[in-house]
Amino acid sequence: MIRALILWLALASAAFAVEPDEILDDPVLEERARELSKGIRCLVCRNESIDESNAELARDLRILVRERLVEGDSDDEVIDFLVSRYGEYVLLTPRATGANLVLWLAAPVLFLGGLAIALGYVRSLKETPSPETLSESEKARLAELIDD
Repeated sequence: MIRALILWLALASAAFAVEPDEILDDPVLEERARELSKGIRCLVCRNESIDESNAELARDLRILVRERLVEGDSDDEVIDFLVSRYGEYVLLTPRATGANLVLWLAAPVLFLGGLAIALGYVRSLKETPSPETLSESEKARLAELIDD
């Protein structure tokens, strides 16, 4: 029972991160703000979005996003503004451009390289020549050694 209460409180605190005074009157703009907020990292909490975080900085960022939307910025302009101010770290899912492209491509390239090495190794095992048959003198010598 207590565990359920603690879990409910933990989930409820995330659900109530956006305070009533932050909510926009226009439901379309509010929905856009909520969607944008889900992809923006809380710089205090690290792996929480600003939509989920109760941190003061997250609140400031939520208000900033809403202000930019009210001013007429597109979603991309809001994201670009935040990235120019806080860097790529502010995005929960970094863009696949520039230096990040190396990180995005490194795992598949390394996987394919490892797969090629493994396949090469397996093929080399198949190509191993079978042992040569023993000559008559070798067979006789082997029989002597076994009998002793």
